[in-house]
Formats: sequence, C-alpha cells, structure tokens
Amino acid sequence: MTFTGPRNAPGVVDVVALGESMVTFLPSRPGRLADVPSFERAIGGAESNVACELAAAGHRVRWVSRVGADGFGDHLVETIGGHGVDVTAVRRDPARPTGVYFRTAGDRGTDAHEVAYYRAGSAASAMSAENVDLAAVRAGRVLHLSGITAALSGTCLGLLRELTAPREDRPLVSFDVNHRPGLWRDPGGPAVLLDLARAADLVFVGVDEAQDAWGVTGGPEAIRAALPEPPLLVVKDGPRGATAFDHARRPAVHVPAPEVRVAAATGAGDAFAAGFLHASLRGLPLRDRLRHGHLWAAATLTSPADLAAPPARDTADALVALDDAGWEKLRLGPGRTHPADRADEEVPTP
Repeated sequence: MTFTGPRNAPGVVDVVALGESMVTFLPSRPGRLADVPSFERAIGGAESNVACELAAAGHRVRWVSRVGADGFGDHLVETIGGHGVDVTAVRRDPARPTGVYFRTAGDRGTDAHEVAYYRAGSAASAMSAENVDLAAVRAGRVLHLSGITAALSGTCLGLLRELTAPREDRPLVSFDVNHRPGLWRDPGGPAVLLDLARAADLVFVGVDEAQDAWGVTGGPEAIRAALPEPPLLVVKDGPRGATAFDHARRPAVHVPAPEVRVAAATGAGDAFAAGFLHASLRGLPLRDRLRHGHLWAAATLTSPADLAAPPARDTADALVALDDAGWEKLRLGPGRTHPADRADEEVPTP
C-alpha cells in the first residue's frame, strides 16, 4: 500500500492526529499512590504521543482535540506545540476540565501498578462532528485515530464514524485499535472497534488485543482472516515481532523484534505506530517500515517516560539496512543506537 496525497499543497500536513491528551502526574518515588508525597507533571495521550514523535522526526504534524480553559489545558497545548506540532485546531472548553491521571512508579506490567484516571466529563470527551474543525482534521495525507477516542463518549464515537466514512476527500486513515476495556461502559465496545478497523486504510492491532476484544486466537493469520478489509494491517506480537498484511503484496511480511532491555512499556505501541508512519511517508518498503516501528518502540521501551525522542534518522536507517543476520543480533538498551558486532553484545538505543 502506497501513501499518496499532496505533499506541498497549502495547508496540507503529513499527519493529523486526533484524540485526548491528559496531564500525567509521575510519582517522585516508588510506592502506593497513598504513600507518594509528590508528583512531577508530564503529558500522556496515544495520539499526541504519535504527533510529537513524528514532529521530532521532521514531519509536518497537527494535533486536534479539546482541552479545558484551565492551566492544565494551557500546559498540554504549550507542551505539545513545543514539540513542533501544529495545535491551532485545538479547541478550549470553558465548561469542562482537562483530563488528568496519576500513576505509580513501579513496573507497569504488574498488578501492583496503580493508575488513577480523572477524565470522566473531560473537555476531550465532548468532541463531536459539530464542534471539531473537520477541515483541519482532513487536511493531511494521513489521519491517525485510535479506539481510545471511540470509548470516551457517544459524541466521540460519532466523530470517529464520520471521519472513517467513505468520501472523496478522506485522507488515508490510520487506526490503532488500542482496546482499553476499562474505558468502555457499553459491552458492545469490541464490536465498535471492529467496525472502525474495517473502515480504516491502515490498522495496528496487538495479538493480545485481538484475543481480548474479539476472541480471535491463532496469531496474525487468524487476525487477518477476521479483519480482511483494511488494505494494510499490522499485527504486533510483543517480543516476537510484527507482521504486515498488504492487499497489494503476497505473502505477509514478518519482522522479529530486536531484544530490548525494557525500562517501561507504556507508550511503546504509540512509538511503533509513529515509526511505521514515518517510514511509510518516506515510501520505504514494508520490511523497513516494520523495522522502523521496532526501533522507535525500542527508544520508548528503554525510557521510563511515556514519550521518548525517536532514533536519529541516519542511525535508524543504518540499522534498518542490516541484513537479516545483523538485525537478529541487535541488543538494545538506553543510549545511542548502533549495530552489534557480536550476538551477545548489548547495543544502546536512543
């Protein structure tokens, strides 16, 4: 599947990302939320993460959302804009607050990890096809959406249905399933996500998500059989790698994930999507798109933050160009990315 669309037309950007971002409070020390005395402020949001990473790589990116007319909304707009993202289409809501959440500092893959969300009734949950600048949303080569937005409210779901509906001026729609069971009050949420995925041009979904949401087991091929409509489907399978199915190409392309010394997993899926989109916008082959996705994910996996700087383009390109044997020798950890000379050598990533 080739990414097409005007590159230099006035007002056209490479990627528009629409979705909620929240102010994140990160603990000053490990322990229960009840025991942590202070927190540091950051930002968190699947779509804004993708936008910030793509902007850092030199792409023209716009983030579209709603935030409260409050200090937290100021912080989000100023911080995301500070990453080089166009935030001119973000709307302020005088009646609803900006969403926030708190989390513990421990391993986010364990039951001991705590997250406290305060996003119900947020400004972003009031997004609709009537109060969002649809022209600004559609003025990109790619429109990136996620299933998180669909779960926020009925009006948000209506907005996603409007944006994924067929029309002549629709940009290429990238959809990250991002199944979050805790957000869905409606038991029909998994079916909604399947409908949205079927309407998209590019879909990202994890093997675990497909099983949890749709009961699909059997790996990437089974997921493709259950989701044959998208021209391009990327199935992520954690440390085992990722597989891409392209209507224009047979057979599927699988790229194993390099070994990574993980600091925290949150945000890695967003980074993978950003890396894949980055390579797609450059017209790189499917194998290379998957490799860039893995490298961008590794940069986040090796960082304690939800949002990490992507690899430098020349460094990532050099790694992506490795032969299969060289790629399989990669060992990635915090630091600067470079290829390993031996299979047991640890290689830092940015």
